[in-house]
Amino acid sequence: MTQTAIPYHFLRGGTSRGPYFRREHLPADRETLTEVLLAVIGAGHPINIDGLGGGSAVTTKVAMLSPPSRDDCDVDFFFAQVAVDKREVDYRPTCGNILVGVGPAAIEMGLVPARDGETVVRVHAVNTEAVIETVVQTPGGKVAYTGDYAIPGVPGTAAPIRLSFMEAVGSVTGALLPTGRLRDVIDGIEVTCMDVAMPVMMARAEDFGLTGYETQAELDANGAFFERAEAIRLRAGEMMGLGDVSKSVTPKIALLAPPRNGGTITARYFMPWACHPSMAVTGGQCIATCTILPGTVADGLPAGLGALPSPVPVGIEHPSGTFEVVVNHERQGDGIAVQSAGVVRTARLLARGEVLIPEAVWPGAG
Repeated sequence: MTQTAIPYHFLRGGTSRGPYFRREHLPADRETLTEVLLAVIGAGHPINIDGLGGGSAVTTKVAMLSPPSRDDCDVDFFFAQVAVDKREVDYRPTCGNILVGVGPAAIEMGLVPARDGETVVRVHAVNTEAVIETVVQTPGGKVAYTGDYAIPGVPGTAAPIRLSFMEAVGSVTGALLPTGRLRDVIDGIEVTCMDVAMPVMMARAEDFGLTGYETQAELDANGAFFERAEAIRLRAGEMMGLGDVSKSVTPKIALLAPPRNGGTITARYFMPWACHPSMAVTGGQCIATCTILPGTVADGLPAGLGALPSPVPVGIEHPSGTFEVVVNHERQGDGIAVQSAGVVRTARLLARGEVLIPEAVWPGAG
């Protein structure tokens, strides 16, 4: 036997997909784990030809599940963002789209028992210490994947999965505004650095000489934009207390513009070295919060918010459609206190079995 077999489930979660493992089936030490995940995905090649990755940051994600380490949760979710064409793994962020598949995967793996009708799965996101309540459709005690709910960026329809992010503020930095200010100016560009489910550096598209309505392909081809934006992102990472982020996918980048298709705001979200084809669940929560908080770079861009009472639905227009986030909050003077952010997404089990990696990378658990 020259290869090691590792049990896995392969799911689409929201607009991302990747392998879901039981943590106990992987190496305990971080160095060996990194080598295993690089081999699983086939990282270091533009189309990940020798692994399960799909040549995009939304298809090189990994979920690792284990029994809960908190009494108020049902399962621990440890996330890894594997690079596409570099041999790097980032364990700092979480991923809201991959998180959509955690509830179904935990039930499929036998980590969480299913109820008849709906099953509530409380997820502890280990990377950020957040708690997310997910509601999975389980008629007859089985996960339902078919349904009539559609999300932009995914063809067809599927069963809805409701997510409520309960401890989203300060997910990584410990503060809503990690720099202590609503706006900062870096290299002549006004930005808002915020941490709600994901640290994000947000700016107006027009300040970069863009409209904010460009397609994913147009933005990905704009090398001059990425060169300038990355320099600003690196400085923002330092100011947010994240240190050297040159090899980290956080903070992410978002460009904002007025809506034009009936939504609340338009956004282009970057991962951060490529434009997201739609919208990240975690990034969407941060953008939605920025949109309703007075004094940020989003001021004057949203349509129809006014003084809407909580909860506030925020429709974020993105390259594939519109993504809605419902923000529960309390007004506190000129600011807000975010209590939770809710979204509805879908997931589907695509495959299950064993993924094989070279035995030389890891001979297995025993």
